[in-house]
Amino acid sequence: MVEQSIWMQKVAADPGHSAWYIERFRSMARAGDDLAGEARLVDAMVSRRARILDAGCGSGRVGGVLAEAGHDVVGVDVDPALIEAAGQDHPGPRWLVGDLAELDLPAQGVTAPFDAIVCAGNVMTFLAPSTRREVLKRFRAHLAPDGRAAIGFGVDRGYEFGEFLADAAAGALEPDLLLSAWDLRPFRDDSSFLVALLRPA
Repeated sequence: MVEQSIWMQKVAADPGHSAWYIERFRSMARAGDDLAGEARLVDAMVSRRARILDAGCGSGRVGGVLAEAGHDVVGVDVDPALIEAAGQDHPGPRWLVGDLAELDLPAQGVTAPFDAIVCAGNVMTFLAPSTRREVLKRFRAHLAPDGRAAIGFGVDRGYEFGEFLADAAAGALEPDLLLSAWDLRPFRDDSSFLVALLRPA
């Protein structure tokens, strides 16, 4: 039995949490806030009409933009409410409910591998700690040999950057480029955010 994610623990403790999250991003979109920074970076990493996995897709803000850019997007999230909102707000991609620690898309009839995987929005820090390495191994299993995964999260969220990179190495993923933001600022020892572009080792 896979340990329940921190996200779903939050949902169990507060049944309104998912609705709050969905409305938060809908409100930001209505206000004209820039919600596409992660998608712009991933779009620049791949060729036109690439196959992209949005891992921990939430309500679809990243995968939706990538689909509008012409990519073949599959989004996976553990929270059914977020997947429902993704389908409502961003029709086009295939949105699936699933735990990243048990990710096996070919078993669900989804063709793999993917040209890129994006894991934005601090998703790695919402996983159950015991599942982090398994999630990264499953990312590697779903990546094309020349594909890359773009994973971003902040410091002080219970997952040290060094530990993450060690877990990635254990999952046969190695750094291609480390950044401190989705807008391509270089990573430094005192960076408070990490965007790791990882390739199969």
